[in-house]
Amino acid sequence: MQLTRFLLSLAVSHIAGAVPAPDLDLQNLLKVPAGHPAGLFQQTVIGPEPPFSPGHRDPYDHKVDSVGDGIQPLPFRNGDGTTVMGPRNPDRERQNPDIVRPPSTDHGSMPNMRWSFADSHIRIEEGGWTRQTTIRELPTSRQLAGVNMRLDSGVIRELHWHTEAEWAYVLAGKVRVTALDTEGGSFMDDLEEGDLWYFPAGHPHSLQGLGENGTEFLLIFDDGHFSEESTFVLTDWLAHTPKAVLAENFGMSPQKFDNIPSSERYIFQGSKPGSIEHEKPRTFKKSKINFTHHMLAQEPVQTSGGLVRITDSTNFPISKTVAAAHLEIAPGALREMHWHPNADEWTYYKKGRARVTIFAAEGNARTFDFVAGDVGIIPRNMGHFVENLSDDEPLEILEIFRADRFQDFSLFQWLGSTPRRMIADNIFPDDPKAAEEFLKKIEGAEKDPIKDTI
Repeated sequence: MQLTRFLLSLAVSHIAGAVPAPDLDLQNLLKVPAGHPAGLFQQTVIGPEPPFSPGHRDPYDHKVDSVGDGIQPLPFRNGDGTTVMGPRNPDRERQNPDIVRPPSTDHGSMPNMRWSFADSHIRIEEGGWTRQTTIRELPTSRQLAGVNMRLDSGVIRELHWHTEAEWAYVLAGKVRVTALDTEGGSFMDDLEEGDLWYFPAGHPHSLQGLGENGTEFLLIFDDGHFSEESTFVLTDWLAHTPKAVLAENFGMSPQKFDNIPSSERYIFQGSKPGSIEHEKPRTFKKSKINFTHHMLAQEPVQTSGGLVRITDSTNFPISKTVAAAHLEIAPGALREMHWHPNADEWTYYKKGRARVTIFAAEGNARTFDFVAGDVGIIPRNMGHFVENLSDDEPLEILEIFRADRFQDFSLFQWLGSTPRRMIADNIFPDDPKAAEEFLKKIEGAEKDPIKDTI
């Protein structure tokens, strides 16, 4: 009878347009491994019904990796809900199972904390492109803004500067950076994946893609209202300065400037660069400031469930307004329950899939799902975790903050440092056996940023 009800519900969902024909895979939906001797019927009779079905029951709100498992989410939860009859975006739903079927613990009207660079407008230029996520795309992104940029081999992001400080993480390829400090010192460096740079507000700099494929990187600016379109660009300035003034400034005749660009070049194909030593001007004066840092070359903090690297002003002194952590979260592991007391968290998902529940006090909580290329916002002091949805693939993320230091509080460590009586009275007033087990688990607890949950 249970099987009949489930098959009938699937048929109704399919007819109503709730489950597209390509996703109507009973073997996969019922989680029966291929070739399992018990087969479909025995699995249905002896085991629970699959997620997102009318008969599924999970009072503990376990994660569901709908992308990895090829399951189409539906708004069924513990006997409540029904199918979707109207138009749907199945791919988007699979990326956001906890939006389609929120955990029972979600409550309130928390604003959206998720955005994908895939939804950002791309500005396409000669040999490159750029797209941004700011407060205009994601209204909760108040403290930081992000730009994703690609420069092909030899392509230049022309000489420019910003009102805001610029922090960057190289996602792929190789790039050359140049900059000038306030003392007239020059800086040049070649970077690759996992390296950072930081240019304080107003510091002029340029970028050029190196190697066969150039580069792609993530830029972070310390103001959510930043716009890549408002950059101070060299050619734009020259184009809007009288040629007579240019002549006076550079000691040349005005006619020499007749063929300069009439507007900004922004991103353009440049000539092939030589080595740094070959490129240095004759009067090169090396800056005393190090504007770059090799984040992935840091010795990582080993946790029970992954690796953590933290880069802030303590080991990258120039980075006064941006701090960051690079996390490699093992399959099935958990970025422990915690919060940040000094800044909002701007999270970039580089690899894998994640589930995050944000606790906003006053009974408000909301769960979001993320895939590679997504951005998440977690306001300062709001409790949260980051769970790797996949039990097979790693999760790689960047936690970024408008702050000079990385700071967080671990719930596990806090409770382990609190008198045992208070813990029992707070959490288990009517369950002494559960209290006893819990107190043993947190005894002498230390911070474990990424927890192995197996």
